[in-house]
Amino acid sequence: MNDRPVRRGRLAGIAAGLVAALAAGAALAAPVPAAAPARAAAPAATLAEVQRALATTRTMTARFRQTAQDGRVASGTMAMKRPGRIRFDYGPGASFLVVADGQRLSFVDFEVAQVSQWPIRQTPLGVLLDPEADLARVARLVSDAESPIPGAVTVEAQDPRRPELGRIRFFLARDPAAPGGLRLTGWRVIDGQGNLTQVELSEIRWNVDVAESLFRFRDPRRRSLRPSG
Repeated sequence: MNDRPVRRGRLAGIAAGLVAALAAGAALAAPVPAAAPARAAAPAATLAEVQRALATTRTMTARFRQTAQDGRVASGTMAMKRPGRIRFDYGPGASFLVVADGQRLSFVDFEVAQVSQWPIRQTPLGVLLDPEADLARVARLVSDAESPIPGAVTVEAQDPRRPELGRIRFFLARDPAAPGGLRLTGWRVIDGQGNLTQVELSEIRWNVDVAESLFRFRDPRRRSLRPSG
């Protein structure tokens, strides 16, 4: 991964890449190198365990590190509150925001006064944000041989009724301190053009107070709307 500094003007492109990957159809099955070395098997888990861990995670805050297909890296803070709310904040110098308010995933570009939106349930992130999601219907556990992260509990989700909405492959690690004993460590998506975007989480806190105001934004298209929070 490339950790070189990213100019502020290029951050919007990276953030837009995250939104494109979440909003567009995605095919996540990454090829495994033919000569991949042997590695330890992932801890045994069931979809019921994963669903229980997600269901008991009411809120979460973390730092995120996002890597684009070309190696550009951006980072910031993430806040999640189920059902349906998530916020990716790229820092005080960023002129854009990625946020879901429970209904819509929005990419807000304050500099050009534009807002792009998609129904959150029609994005791959919907399965993580819906406490009533039936993983047995939309997901499968990925074998260690298929998983790009050794030792991770890897889940690939796709709604069989709407395959055009794409897939998300998310990763969990055994952690007795985490809700349900499984800690969400990140996810990977690939957009319709085959561009990989991956998100890694750190400094995670679970079931803490998260203000509702985080999931609202000042709409740059409406100058009369006051900032919220």
